[in-house]
Amino acid sequence: MALNLDERGHGALLARGCDRCTLADAAAGAILSDVTSPPHEPLIRRVLGTNFLELRLARLVIEEDDTAGPDTTSHVRLTVLEGEQSHEVEGKGVGVVDAVHAALLGRYAREYQSLKTIQLSEFRVAADVQTKKAESGVDAIARVTLDVTNSEGRHFTFSDASRSATTSSARAVLAMVQYFVNAERAFVTLHNARRDALARGREDLVSRYTAEMAAVVESTSYAEVIANIRKELS
Repeated sequence: MALNLDERGHGALLARGCDRCTLADAAAGAILSDVTSPPHEPLIRRVLGTNFLELRLARLVIEEDDTAGPDTTSHVRLTVLEGEQSHEVEGKGVGVVDAVHAALLGRYAREYQSLKTIQLSEFRVAADVQTKKAESGVDAIARVTLDVTNSEGRHFTFSDASRSATTSSARAVLAMVQYFVNAERAFVTLHNARRDALARGREDLVSRYTAEMAAVVESTSYAEVIANIRKELS
């Protein structure tokens, strides 16, 4: 079975201006996305500014081997937009979520090693039949929720709602990767800013950056670079 989903004609993620829209709000469009905002994202965005890595799904192609029984092997090919830059990644796994996760880790985990320590704790799909357009209700908006834990055991939730459960699954995984990539980048950025403030004798900035690092580190997971910085600060 093959499925080709092109997101370019279906609108972008509503991550800004709608931190938590309702499914009924999303029903007004063909495929609108409702993306939850993780705990420290406003701080991370402020720290990184224009260096915040925005990831968007532009295209998703899925091929599945239906002969494998419950352990269906999924092959995915994604076109991911990093700002205005387009990149194609591929992966395979047991089901679409596993395959998308593998594809994204293949591109980003080499540089952002904390991604390798994030663990899935729960995956849910729920439909709001009140948003249906067809009498059968199979076109109702579905919310996909992805719960994960970092290396410290802290829980994070990412969700996406649209009329395509498959597309929303991919976008929820992409939102998770975007969040932890930027959390790692923000922590390193703050560390460098703090070190510069120390060298200039700016104790006011040292205190500010130290407090912000303490907040952002809660949204990171284990990576050697983060572990080394934490050791330096202790």
